[in-house]
Amino acid sequence: MKTINHRFHLRAVTSVAALFFAAQAWAVDPFTIRDIRVEGLQRVEPGTVFASLPVRVGDVYNDDKGTESIRSLFGLGLFTDVRLQTQGNVLVVVVQERPTIANVEFVGTKEFDKDTLIKALRDIGVTDGRPYDKALADQAEQELKRQYINKSLYGADVVTTVTPIDRNRVNLTFTVTEGDTAKINDIQIVGNRAFSDSTLKGLFELDTGGWLSWYTKSDQYSRTKLNADLEKLRAYYMSRGYLEFRIDSTQVSISPDKQKIGVVINITEGQRFVVSGIKIEGNYLNRDDEFKSRITIRPGEAYNADQVAETVKAFTDHFGSFGYAFAQVQPVPQIDRQTNQVALVINSTPGQRAYVRRINVVGNDKTRDEVIRRELRQLESSWYDSNKIKLSRDRVDRLGYFTDVNVDTREVPGVQDQVDLVVTVKEKPTGSLTVGAGYSSSEKLSFVFGISQENVFGSGNYLGLNVNTSKYYREYSVSTTNPYFTDSGISRTYDIYYRTQHPYNYETDEDYYTYVTKGASIKFGVPFTERDTVFFGAGIENVKVKDYTANDTYIRDQINEYGSSVNTIPLTLGWARDQRDSSLVPTTGSLHRVNGESSLIGDAHYVRANYQYQRYASLSPRYTLAFNGELGWGKGLGGSLPFFKNFYSGGLGSVRGFEQSSLGPRDSAGNAYGGSKKVTANVELLTPFPGAGNDRTLRMYAFVDAGTVYGDSENISIGELRASTGIGVSWISPVGPLRIAYAQPLRKKSGDEIQRIQFQIGTSF
Repeated sequence: MKTINHRFHLRAVTSVAALFFAAQAWAVDPFTIRDIRVEGLQRVEPGTVFASLPVRVGDVYNDDKGTESIRSLFGLGLFTDVRLQTQGNVLVVVVQERPTIANVEFVGTKEFDKDTLIKALRDIGVTDGRPYDKALADQAEQELKRQYINKSLYGADVVTTVTPIDRNRVNLTFTVTEGDTAKINDIQIVGNRAFSDSTLKGLFELDTGGWLSWYTKSDQYSRTKLNADLEKLRAYYMSRGYLEFRIDSTQVSISPDKQKIGVVINITEGQRFVVSGIKIEGNYLNRDDEFKSRITIRPGEAYNADQVAETVKAFTDHFGSFGYAFAQVQPVPQIDRQTNQVALVINSTPGQRAYVRRINVVGNDKTRDEVIRRELRQLESSWYDSNKIKLSRDRVDRLGYFTDVNVDTREVPGVQDQVDLVVTVKEKPTGSLTVGAGYSSSEKLSFVFGISQENVFGSGNYLGLNVNTSKYYREYSVSTTNPYFTDSGISRTYDIYYRTQHPYNYETDEDYYTYVTKGASIKFGVPFTERDTVFFGAGIENVKVKDYTANDTYIRDQINEYGSSVNTIPLTLGWARDQRDSSLVPTTGSLHRVNGESSLIGDAHYVRANYQYQRYASLSPRYTLAFNGELGWGKGLGGSLPFFKNFYSGGLGSVRGFEQSSLGPRDSAGNAYGGSKKVTANVELLTPFPGAGNDRTLRMYAFVDAGTVYGDSENISIGELRASTGIGVSWISPVGPLRIAYAQPLRKKSGDEIQRIQFQIGTSF
């Protein structure tokens, strides 16, 4: 019996050399294989080995076939040792399997959760059930260090411990010493003359730290953030005439203790150029004047790359509105360095008109396709229209279900007049929590709680629950909306509510009456244009007054007029026009909302109307001015306006700095009972939060509020207005928009209840 003992240990480059010398030392005479046996298998299937062998029963075996067989088996990555032996005409394959990873553990990891690290290692092949490989374990160490470097933890150290256990398995333990986070201690810009260091560094997201750096992480180095800052720097110069500005180099250094990082940016500003003229060339579909009217560049002004980009986009979009999906618009600057002037020539080629073959929606793991598609105004098998595509994108974005919405145009291979559209969305949690709280001398600490889901089961339907736990005002309500009750986009809303109110008598320090409101309503919304919706509906309501003990009060007169139990059937009619650029963080646009209510059937007859107007103006990319105004008017038909339809003012959503619903007329016991007329005005200036860069989700604001309510017999008088001013913080938190404010009354009356600190989650103003 001859034995071929080709023994190899796959160890980097030495395996090739070992294979060569072993083959020379253990040469064997060729023979015909009668059988093949495999020994040493524990978990690997024999079929895996047989499938990898380049020889079969009946083949002639020789040294070359043996070398190739061993190379193939080692290539599987499943074995630490492979030997070939012969017993007569039988080829015996003896293998030693690699240990299998039984478990992967992490010790000392605080910066990352375990699931994040497990996923990172799984991507490189280190996970439970996979064969253990020392080379992969070393690669896993490097991957973990890379993860920590991305968090600016350059001093992180990783030690791998391999613990053998039964059945040829091992446990892997990665022990991490994270160390301290490396901080940027210096940023230098070299070569700037036109603008100061502070001006240019103010553009950056990265900085040397501040008192809010624990939240913004702005002093932690990131290559991605640095690249974004360099683009901001480039755009700043290019928008101010520096056409030949360039960034020559960037150097990032780290201190020996790996705790301090320095960044040096070398730039060349070049000369500042002024636009001498603009000329258009090419094919403009015989609509030259229309395209010229879209040019935002002005001769005599500094060259502005932003304006050039806006003009190119305006041209491309205008071509797209006529079906030319792939129009080529090329701005060509003609530079005169002697006079520092630049003439701009815009060349355009519309290409061939196209229509949309197919629209694909991707990224909607929860939201149903139909919820997105019903918002699209660009249809399949229709001419390509960039205006309809933009409107479609905006409508999908305004649903509020997604953090990002993009529409990409893709050519159809082999066809020149067809395109496909891909609508890519990135979903966000659509459930929200609304919490409000306030402190007053009467109610002490009170809370408002609400929970809602804007996209129930991905259907696009809304479901909300509100609970108010105030001592003197309690509410339980459920609301649900189907935005597409009909295929044409008519919405339907159901509301059911139960409210208990306990107006407070400040003289006797006790409740002086209670009234309970129970009701339900149905409302429909009919879209007349893309931004205008008309609402109408009807409801049924019962108000019952009980436990009234005070004499000679406003409520006593109301009970004498309407009785202690009042049934009404209110009819509602409203209109809304929303032109804001965002419903969550608006910076431009306006909102109009009108609501009317009337009851002509039941125990009380009245009419009531409310108008709200909001306007947002972007003063700069960092500052936004916001205005909110509200007018309310109500009148009883044949009597006074029922007290349960009065308007209220003071506190959150109206005049901050005053206790909730405490402004306006008071009865003989000093209790505010609302009024039939309401005036409210709010002005806010929103600015970046100090130390947060230009983060729009965290901002400070200064505000001025004014307003009050007036009774039936009172005329609207400026002299009765209350006013306040203050500062606050606005934060788009994981549970919704949070606003906290400190207010100081500017105009107040004797007896007004002051409440200087207030906060709310879930609403604006």
